[in-house]
Amino acid sequence: MKTSEQIRVLCARTGVSLSELARRINQSPQNFNAKLKRDTITKEELINIAKVLGATYEQYFVLENGEKIR
Repeated sequence: MKTSEQIRVLCARTGVSLSELARRINQSPQNFNAKLKRDTITKEELINIAKVLGATYEQYFVLENGEKIR
């Protein structure tokens, strides 16, 4: 699943529109929508999105044996 799709699911589950999320992270809805279309959200933005929606953001690699490399 692309990052933009994950953000849409997160918004749906938290009941926050994409426009409202954009405002909460101090971006215009137009700019945020363009970033979603290009799938160019930065790691810092992902952390901020998680924070304002009451979630956590984790990024790591997982080896075939299940070991997580953070």
